Amino acid sequence: MSGIDAFGGKDAFPFSAVVGQSEAQLALLLAAVDPSIGGVLLRGEKGSAKSTLARGLAALLPGGAAFVELPVGATEDRVLGSLDLGAALAGEERFRPGLLASAHGGVLYVDEVNLLPDHLVDALLDAAASGVNRVERDGVSHEHPARFVLLGSMNPEEGELRPQLLDRFGLSVEVRTPRDPAMRAEAVRRRLSHDAGDSPNEDESLRWQLAAARSAALPDEVVEFAARLAVSVGAESLRADLVLCRAAAALAGWEGRDATTTDDVARVAPLALPHRRRRRPFDPPSLPPEELASALSDAASPGSGDDSGGEEPDPTPWKDLAGDSLDARGQPSPHADVRPRRDVVAGRGRVVGDEAPGPDGPQGVAVLPTVRSALLRDPAAPTVTSDDVRQPRRATPRPRTVIVCVDASGSMGTEARVSAATGAVLGLLSDAYLRRDEVALVAFRGSEAVEALPPTRSVELARARLADLPTGGHTPLAEGITTALATAQRAVTRGAVPLLVLLTDGRATGSPDALDQARDAARAVATAGVEALVLDAEEPGRTSLGLAPELATLMSATCLPVTTLTPETLESTLRQAL
Repeated sequence: MSGIDAFGGKDAFPFSAVVGQSEAQLALLLAAVDPSIGGVLLRGEKGSAKSTLARGLAALLPGGAAFVELPVGATEDRVLGSLDLGAALAGEERFRPGLLASAHGGVLYVDEVNLLPDHLVDALLDAAASGVNRVERDGVSHEHPARFVLLGSMNPEEGELRPQLLDRFGLSVEVRTPRDPAMRAEAVRRRLSHDAGDSPNEDESLRWQLAAARSAALPDEVVEFAARLAVSVGAESLRADLVLCRAAAALAGWEGRDATTTDDVARVAPLALPHRRRRRPFDPPSLPPEELASALSDAASPGSGDDSGGEEPDPTPWKDLAGDSLDARGQPSPHADVRPRRDVVAGRGRVVGDEAPGPDGPQGVAVLPTVRSALLRDPAAPTVTSDDVRQPRRATPRPRTVIVCVDASGSMGTEARVSAATGAVLGLLSDAYLRRDEVALVAFRGSEAVEALPPTRSVELARARLADLPTGGHTPLAEGITTALATAQRAVTRGAVPLLVLLTDGRATGSPDALDQARDAARAVATAGVEALVLDAEEPGRTSLGLAPELATLMSATCLPVTTLTPETLESTLRQAL
């Protein structure tokens, strides 16, 4: 539940009482000392005290600072602000503040930030870094101060942030629930005591220390050390260098020192670098301690990490910071156009223009275009009528959900089919975050079909769920198609466009009418209007029964032969189909 609250008493669980999250607490305090660091991303499983830390930090800020929680479904106008409709119709341009204005001087908390539309994440990060929210609506520009501590949290199993957005978070911390029973017991005792109202609040000293803290001076040698360190770990963005410097200066100031040292840079490096380093698509953001230690050793020697070969410095080093066509290594994507598909959807998405209302009436009002229409009709005495009303025209991404349905029975070629399907799923997930797409896998064997991998954008979750997929038994083809169709229909209710991919040779066993049941299931796919693709995996050299093409016809689907079943060939086939 979202809202705007002021904390300062015992409403919030004390920040200092949270157990086992010292790294996250340090990151939040540094962001409070200098919000221009750009916010903190808390990555971790549910129940790991992410929201508790966020509320506790708000209680430390001076003056009962606001705690604003941004809901995932918030509209752009609600977040950034909008024009006052009544004032605009009266000829006055008046700005109606949004949640960013409410968060000024406090904490803006975005839970499940990885599920928020990219353009809103961009806007939040811009405001967090600059301290100003700039809004343009229907030709009217407005700006207001928006200096707040931005905190985002996410569960990596629900999908990653795009690398360009991940880079723009100043600090990132892995938050895990303590595994030590004694530590967990202490956490429970503190929570119970707080709920009973008989635990001391030890945050007062932190509150005074935070109010007095100011970022320390940054000597040139510290800045140079930060730059060498960023190069040594393979951080491609200059934000790495900048955040290292700002966070180190905030740490020195937090500890009451006047000047920043290279030791401060080393202490904040685990918070500022892992999510920015060069990595492969399947790799989660990480920086092993031994690699960081080696990079720190290299950075301590002037001249280390300089592999430019005497090239002239790039005159525009920030030009690629917001690029949208890079892969997880920061290189141009080798795959098809990764720009998100956009469909016009009333009431949702970014405003891209205006239009006349539909038969059901206006879905919101585009204020200035409406007023302009009235002025054009009668400049002398403009009066807005129903004929003048224009509604916002919005565009919103329509992600894909690809459901791979694979035969995992004991028939010939099972091992190759399952291996190819799971490998192709992982391959598609390598850049699914760029498209905001999801991939699922349904496996059928024995007497049932199971959703082995629910729709996800997370490579980590896929690897864990598909590591040991069982095989063998009969071939319940009808159950597989039916289960995959159900997954596709759920995707439609979430606003996604499903593609059902059936990998089979068309054979069905387990009962005398198994094939007839599969045909009925295939017809149901066509009736539901779900786009489908059948990949014919019939073994070469066997007498062809033509069952897979027949199923494709019943499903109103395309049928493609798969002559070589490998993860690479199957992934390539799916990408071409997409």
